Amino acid sequence: MSENKIKRIEEQKLRKFTQDVFLSMGCSEEDATLAADVLLKADLRGIDSHGVARLIGYVRLWDKGRINSRPTIRIVHETPSTATIDGDAGLGLVVAPFAMKIALEKAENVGSGWVSVKNSNHFGIAGYHALMAVNNDMIGMAMTNASPLVAPTFSKERMLGTNPICYTFPAGKYPPIVVDMATSTAANGKLEVAQRKNLSIPSGWVQDKNGADSRDAGELKEGGSLLPLGGDRDHGSHKGFGLSSAVDIFSAVLSGASYGPWAPPFVSFLDPADDQPGEGLGHFLGAWRVDGFRPVDDYKRNIDQWIDRFKKAERTNESQPVIIPGEPEELAERINRTEGIPLVDAVVEDLNSLAERFNIQAIQFS
Repeated sequence: MSENKIKRIEEQKLRKFTQDVFLSMGCSEEDATLAADVLLKADLRGIDSHGVARLIGYVRLWDKGRINSRPTIRIVHETPSTATIDGDAGLGLVVAPFAMKIALEKAENVGSGWVSVKNSNHFGIAGYHALMAVNNDMIGMAMTNASPLVAPTFSKERMLGTNPICYTFPAGKYPPIVVDMATSTAANGKLEVAQRKNLSIPSGWVQDKNGADSRDAGELKEGGSLLPLGGDRDHGSHKGFGLSSAVDIFSAVLSGASYGPWAPPFVSFLDPADDQPGEGLGHFLGAWRVDGFRPVDDYKRNIDQWIDRFKKAERTNESQPVIIPGEPEELAERINRTEGIPLVDAVVEDLNSLAERFNIQAIQFS
């Protein structure tokens, strides 16, 4: 099948447009700027499944009264190294950075900080929040539960989200190492991208409502489910299921958010369950001071050596170098800042529908 056309737009134009949408939703100037920054970071890093393509989804939840555009985010439980945050149904794009700042402050004071979050919403890419740590010579971590779209190993019932987890490690002469991944075979956003581009998906990502393999990117809307990382038991799906379970427990059971099949969905074809056991979506964020373990300079010398050695690992194909986690996204960010952020026609149509609704300037390409 053919792909939609792709055009590039200047970062600042897209940033201004995104801010204007959040302002039209009633967000404060500060929150609109922050929320736009999280979405733009995804697009800049080539993670277009979690960038401005998601903007119409936040508006949809706001229309349904599920997003509070003026939240009072507060700490509801606290120790010197831990805290639990009530996001007051705010944008996860705003709530999660608030929580990460608390984690960083606690790490600065006592060596590490751990913050759980309840009563939040979709928080964009986990990498944005975890990367907040590296500029402070800290290791960062971020995870969240999500729309119940993933069936556990040996099941066809949707019980868990794609439940991403991210770790970020500062380096010396190199960009930080960023391990940012869904705990399912693929993020739901990748299916949405495939639908917008009129593409099939690889075998092993999705099963239909009867548990049979499917390559239809729209299968979830027909009652199908994503599979845990690994795909099936023979290829280690029980490990993906285990990782996803840990994210769900850290993010939601620990914080008091809703978990498992009760997690409030972001996708348009699911409605929240009536018997919610908790409040909203949950996140879990953490930070460790590197100098809590050894001098920073010593660590950076060794992490640079680690990167150097892995880059020199013997290749199976001489034309394909070993890729360090975070390297493709770093390259994409350099290119997209210079050449503009790529948008497919389907996303532009969604954005311009928001422009018409909120009476703001439509997307304009140079």
